[in-house]
Amino acid sequence: MYKLDIDQSPDIAQRYGVMSVPTLILFEGGAPKRQMVGAQPKQNVLALFA
Repeated sequence: MYKLDIDQSPDIAQRYGVMSVPTLILFEGGAPKRQMVGAQPKQNVLALFA
């Protein structure tokens, strides 16, 4: 788990297409696998890992 301040690291946010916060990106093998944007209920966040 890693939290990134996009104001401090806009280059990284741009690299992964982060346009709004919160954005949750699930990586697998170092590459983005799934992405979720906006505040979500707990069950939606858990489903991202299934």
